[in-house]
Amino acid sequence: MKMSSQHTTLPSSLYGAVKPANFPETRLIYQNTAWATRLQMQDDLKNADDWIRRFGRFEAFDNSFAEPLALCYHGHQFGAYNPDLGDGRGFLYAQIIDPDTGHLLDFGTKGSGQTPFSRGADGRLTLKGAMRELLATEMLDALGVNTSKTFAIIETGEALDRHDEPSPTRSAVLTRLSHGHIRIGSFQRLIYMDDQNSLEALIRYVLANYYAIDHAEQMPIAEAAESLLSLVAERFAHLVSSWMAAGFVHGVLNTDNFNVSGESFDYGP
Repeated sequence: MKMSSQHTTLPSSLYGAVKPANFPETRLIYQNTAWATRLQMQDDLKNADDWIRRFGRFEAFDNSFAEPLALCYHGHQFGAYNPDLGDGRGFLYAQIIDPDTGHLLDFGTKGSGQTPFSRGADGRLTLKGAMRELLATEMLDALGVNTSKTFAIIETGEALDRHDEPSPTRSAVLTRLSHGHIRIGSFQRLIYMDDQNSLEALIRYVLANYYAIDHAEQMPIAEAAESLLSLVAERFAHLVSSWMAAGFVHGVLNTDNFNVSGESFDYGP
């Protein structure tokens, strides 16, 4: 397996190091062995204990991040612009290169603990919510919709209180595999901060890593920005039309629930 830490080449204003939660219990519920094999991870993930070590305790991979990264972005929430959005119960755990395509992939989490963006919430995920995301990603993938993949689900032994399901309810942490976690709100943040240099770096990063534009660093920035806008618009149009063809309605669609690679992810509470 070929790990990566490309995200740390981006400006630090887009992320911050965080610590995963220490869970009282860990039990493997789901493992995506097909993708683990494709990514040549079978020697690292030989048994349930290995899956829990990586995706329940989040021990760092060699040649990836020393600590997980909570990503920050902007967007509209409840009808108003919010400059203080970010990963409130998840983080970017590691990055890996797909040996079949050479593409950069992210391991992102949900329910892995509190971050500076939790805003008083507990940073946890219900087991029911994890299973919902598994079912959604598998269904949409089978229907040809561009979506993240559910990579692992670990039950974490906590009792959670939630207003939208019978409580107390069981807890879990989910790890997803996706082509990046750069959102529209990532660009909004840098524009709001009037950080032109960081904005240019982000544009080139996305073109190089998610649109296979090898000469992104050499492109004039106006040309790079125009190319990215056109490419992202095309991906989004394809994504939304795929949702419609599949009869899927994203009930929690906002700036952070799809990425600029044109994938949907994060399917609800």
